[in-house]
Amino acid sequence: MDLADSHALITGGAGLVGSHLAARILEEGGTVRVADDLSKGDRDRVPDGAEFVEADVTDPADVAEVVTADLDVVFHFAAYTDTNYDDDRELFEANTAMTYNVLERMCEVGVDRFAFTSSSTVYGEAPRPTPEDYAPMEPISIYGSSKLADEALISTYAHSYGVRSWVFRFANIVGPHQRGNVIPDFIQKLEDDPSSLTILGDGRQEKSYMHVTECVDAIRHVVEHAEDDLNVYNLGTRTTTSVTEIADVVSEELGVDPDYAYTGGDRGWTGDVPRMRLSIERLADLGWEPSIESDEAVRRAARQLIDEIVE
Repeated sequence: MDLADSHALITGGAGLVGSHLAARILEEGGTVRVADDLSKGDRDRVPDGAEFVEADVTDPADVAEVVTADLDVVFHFAAYTDTNYDDDRELFEANTAMTYNVLERMCEVGVDRFAFTSSSTVYGEAPRPTPEDYAPMEPISIYGSSKLADEALISTYAHSYGVRSWVFRFANIVGPHQRGNVIPDFIQKLEDDPSSLTILGDGRQEKSYMHVTECVDAIRHVVEHAEDDLNVYNLGTRTTTSVTEIADVVSEELGVDPDYAYTGGDRGWTGDVPRMRLSIERLADLGWEPSIESDEAVRRAARQLIDEIVE
């Protein structure tokens, strides 16, 4: 499908990826409705020209308001994560309820195109680089478990109810408008105290970081070119960056030289996968590859976020 001619709904569209995708669709001539409860997102991130509805996607009545028959495609990006939601059971139930509500309503009104942001966390601690057909899927976090449950539900609607679906398993996406993740966290900590920086774990955690502009490019390419009933694609880079390397980049861009204090252990929190790199061969075979590797994505995001955060 051609997003330039589409009427799209983006749930969670006041967040990092959703706000950038909304801007891209609008720039190319499409129309966008953004639905967000603003629990994590920021109303100011929603681009001019997008219709905004403050909506709780766990509530079927709110979903009925925003999922309407005139839509061409729904991008379901709304989700809670285990880094900003304390109750595991509520996190799991909220995420799966959101996905079920959206898909159920789409079938009620005849909308049959659905795109979903999943996560590398569905794989658990898997060999690297991890391909989309890796098995068994053994997530080690409640967030990863909820995303895997969502994927199972999406598969059912794709194969049994005619909803063509695109599932994107993200690496770590970084860029402007981001809060609550490692780069903005380091920036804020060093603004408070430029002499020292506490780093969770041993700093050797090493993952793939993808800039949000590349993420949006990849999403668009897959939606416009992958035409199976269910299309599952990893989105990431071929390279990785360690947490200590991120601290070095942020410190350098801020012009400070802090002492690092590590909390210890090989993971930053319960459920953290210490090392992650996704295979992007399927994405490359479809005709798209990233032009910004992990280290450069981190540096570019650090510069952009410093401009946003530092007064």
